[in-house]
Amino acid sequence: MSRNYSRAASEGVRKRRRRNSLLLSAAAVIIIIVLLALEQVALLYLIATLGVAALLLVVAFSDLHGAQQPASALAPATPDDAAAIADGVTGTAAAAATTTYGSPAPRRPRRRPRK
Repeated sequence: MSRNYSRAASEGVRKRRRRNSLLLSAAAVIIIIVLLALEQVALLYLIATLGVAALLLVVAFSDLHGAQQPASALAPATPDDAAAIADGVTGTAAAAATTTYGSPAPRRPRRRPRK
């Protein structure tokens, strides 16, 4: 019995929130139409600027991950040894020895074009 009551109560809350959001949206549309009709462009500009600023604040302070990350995820990423490989430093990159392309033989020097 309590399960059915809580489901009905949550549906009521959901309907009330949906109705409130629709009424708020309708009120905003009506205010914008009235301001456009009265040619209050400066006030519309101010409202739009404040709205964008509020949206940026909400995004800035929101928790986008939704949960705390484990300590292993907070560890620094493995370093990229591309510069060490290019400089010829050996032994710093384990991934450099396991590449599947190229050959371990040194490259032949380029020939000079004949004149």
